[in-house]
Formats: sequence, structure tokens, C-alpha cells
Amino acid sequence: MALPSADLGDGTYRNPVLDADWSDPDLLCVGDDFYLTASSFGRVPGLPLLHSRDLVNWTLVGHALQLLEPAGDFREPRHDCGVWAPSLRYHEDRFWIFWGDPDHGIFQVNAPEIRGPWTRPHLVKEGKGLIEACPLWDEETGEAYLVHAWAKSRAGVKNRLTGHRMRPDGTGLLDEGEVIIDADRIPGWFTLEGPKAYRHDGWFWIFAPAGGVETGWQGAFRSRGFFGPYEERVVLEQGDTEVNGPHQGGWVRTKAGEDWFAHFQQRGPYGRVVHLQPMRWGDDSWPVLGDKGVPVAVHRKPRLPPQPPSAPATDDDFPGGRFGRQWQWTANRQDGWATQHSGDGLRLSCVRTVDAHDLRRLPNVLTQRLPGTPATVEVELRLDSEEPGARAGLAVLGDAFSWMGLQREADGSVRLVHRFAESGAMGAPLTPLGQWGRERDAAHPREAPEGRARLWIESGAGARCRFSYDVGGGRQPSGQVFAATPWRWVGALLGLFALAPVGGGHAGAALFTRFRITSSFR
Repeated sequence: MALPSADLGDGTYRNPVLDADWSDPDLLCVGDDFYLTASSFGRVPGLPLLHSRDLVNWTLVGHALQLLEPAGDFREPRHDCGVWAPSLRYHEDRFWIFWGDPDHGIFQVNAPEIRGPWTRPHLVKEGKGLIEACPLWDEETGEAYLVHAWAKSRAGVKNRLTGHRMRPDGTGLLDEGEVIIDADRIPGWFTLEGPKAYRHDGWFWIFAPAGGVETGWQGAFRSRGFFGPYEERVVLEQGDTEVNGPHQGGWVRTKAGEDWFAHFQQRGPYGRVVHLQPMRWGDDSWPVLGDKGVPVAVHRKPRLPPQPPSAPATDDDFPGGRFGRQWQWTANRQDGWATQHSGDGLRLSCVRTVDAHDLRRLPNVLTQRLPGTPATVEVELRLDSEEPGARAGLAVLGDAFSWMGLQREADGSVRLVHRFAESGAMGAPLTPLGQWGRERDAAHPREAPEGRARLWIESGAGARCRFSYDVGGGRQPSGQVFAATPWRWVGALLGLFALAPVGGGHAGAALFTRFRITSSFR
């Protein structure tokens, strides 16, 4: 573990408990174990699966989605599309995850164990703008329901939740659905989304955020019948804290009977980090989150057996050429991008592409989340390609990007290069090129005599990144400070890549070794 746990070691924890872009979290308790999933958008594998025994110390144990479908639609990067706001449930001795893809509809996967095997995605309801779906199995009546929100960009409507009766086996819906909460009719409410449905104390409950990801709040709704009418209340808002827009998450109850709520906070280039709030039921039977409705920064840990400090892995030695669970491609994986071998190190093929000028267009960038606290990223690189124009490197990737790495020149030499591209209109189509800034040099190229380099990125406050390198003469700084930028819904990513210009035949490969992220947090 290179990054610190949120566990302070004295019976308390510090928020956020997951200080990186684990967007739109939902969580679940099964026996002594807690599980969490999050949005993965257009990255593969998708639907990350995290495990904890105390809701504070988390590890990444796998992914539920190995391929985005329809597969052909995700051969190229669609950074803000794909998996939006999944819901994780346990029913009939199986784990279930439902989500909405704004361009295709509502999907689900399920498995007998959290580590799988998971089914292939099943399309529950086809349609545009159907997002953030959540199932509810009513154990009292045997009825099954589903609630979802709407994306105005696709459907032309938002700020409402639609409910359906669902087949108990989760394979389809039994009606056309009806609006069960119309927030246009609630004064001051807008952008109602992200519903999570529960049964508690004789009520149907829907926890749903509103007000926008950067400025909004968490709402709770209750009704005696699933289809309403619902009463509403704001149960968590920023107040006088620094936690902007505290909302969209899930409620969980421990075996000891304690209630907790996990939600995200939008933090610009860091994406959506995860906070854990205490929760109790007030005298009027409404939930009270945080400290009387505002987020806590430090709090007593849940009353659960002590656990060793842990956080999702970041470091990787790539044994046998394999990469850890923390890595995701920027589109559906294709054969030949990474090859296994007998030693250590990640061997990435220099994939030929017409888009060598723009990492945002490449499906073969291997990424992981940018830490939410100051940290230093380090990797060693060797370029094993004789192809002029072949290149490989370490990148900070978002609506703008910057990378440093090695490039084979026409004269046969290898040079250390550092390049960047400015932001364009976030979410704009990838073509034509003019809609995004062209790649430019961030520093003068330097010779790398042995075709090797050590590369560093120091990410400071506000995700301001400083690049440096060593090609044999000691560590040297390079270029100006680069401010990482998010996509529309996704935080900035760290990425490794290898590519080559269009041509014939195999273009060689690049070897990455000893990837490390060291926290600078104090």
C-alpha cells in the first residue's frame, strides 16, 4: 500500500475514506463483509468491486464487467459514457448490479460470489436517457420494482424518477413505468437523480440527490406504496463545511445495527471522492446523516472488529507482464496490446494508429485513478522499437493532457520528449481534430542514449503536476507546471501507453517497470 488509509489508528477515521475517483458509490453488507461498486463510465474492465470489514479500510478485489456492450460501440474511447451510477444488491443468494447507460438503456449483471463469475450484461430495458437504475425486491410481498432517473441530454427530460414493476428474476420490466417523484413540483429542487430504493419500518424509501454534483444535497423520500405519493426531506447538505455537493450514495446497516451512508464529493480533477457519514433514525422516523445533516470530517469508526490499515492498490511491478486490478483501458480491450512474459514489467505493444497525436482518442491507454492527495508517481521505461515515430510514456489524461516518454527518431536515436494538449469543449465529439487542442512540445527533446528513462510526475495541491526525468545524468525537471483537468464526469487519469504511426508490420513494444505512487500527504 503506497497511499494512506483513512484509518487514523486511534478508533477514528478521516474523510474521504476513498480519496480518488470512485464515482457514484453504492455499498452493501453481506454477513461480516461490506462491498462497494462505482461508476466506471467507458473504461474496461468496469464496475469495480471493493471489499471492507469496517467501512473505512478498503481493497479492490475485482470487476464485474469485462466488456462494455454493445461491444462495437466501445472500440474507441467514450470517456463520459458507458456505466453510470450502478446499484449493488444481494438477493436470492446472488449479487446483482444494475446500471443505466445513457445511450442504450438499463443493464444488469449478477453472480453467486462477489469475485464472480459474473454474467454478461443483460439489457433490462432499452432506451435513451435511462440512467442510474436501482432494483428493489420487497421481501414482505415478493414484488420486485425498479426506479431510474433521466438524462436530459438524451431524453429531453430530467428532475424526475420513474418507477416500474420488475420481473422477480430481474430480466425485464412488467409495465411502461410511471413518474413516482416529479421534482419540478417541489419548490427549489432541480436535477433529481441517482435514486437508491429500500424498505424500512413499513415505508418505501428512496435516497436521491438533487441540486447538481458540485452544489447539491442528499434527499430522502418515503411513501407507504412504491408508486407514491412521496414525502421529501433534505438529509445532508454542505452547511459550513468544505464538502461541496455531498450527495449520491448508499445506506448500509451493520450486523451490530449501526447505520452508515457513503456518498461522493466532486473535487474537480480528482473526480468524485467517497465520504462515510454516520446515520441514525430520528424521533420522527426520518434519517439523520452526518452531524445533524452536515458532513463530518473526522468521526468514530463503526463498531466493528479492528482491521489493518488498507487502501486500494496503486503500485505495480507487473509480474510476468500482468497488471494489477487498479488498471483499466480507455475502451474495450483488444488482443495484442499487452503481452505476458517470463520476467517482470509491463510490455505494451506500440499500436499503430492515425491518432498518435492525441491520447484522448486512443483505446489502448492503460489508466488508473489520480490520487486525491499530493503524491509522486514514478515509472521506469525502455523503448524496444526501431520504428521511426514509435513512442511510449507516462501521462496525465483528461480533457487536457500532458505526457513524458521516449520516441524513436528518423535517424535511429531515442529522445526524451514531453508534450501536452490544451482542453477543448468537454464532451465534444472526438472529430474533427480542431475541436480539441493539438499536441505540442512542453519542453525541448533530449537524447536518451540507451533508450531508457525514469519518469516522475509530482502532483501537488489542485492536481498541479510537475514532470521530471532521468536518462542517465540524474533527475532533471521538465517543462512548466501542468494543471490536470477532468472530463465532464470523470476525474483525471494516470496513463501508460505505447504507439506508432500508421504502417505495416509489428512496430515493437515498450517495457514499463516499477510503477510507484508515493504519498506526499502529511
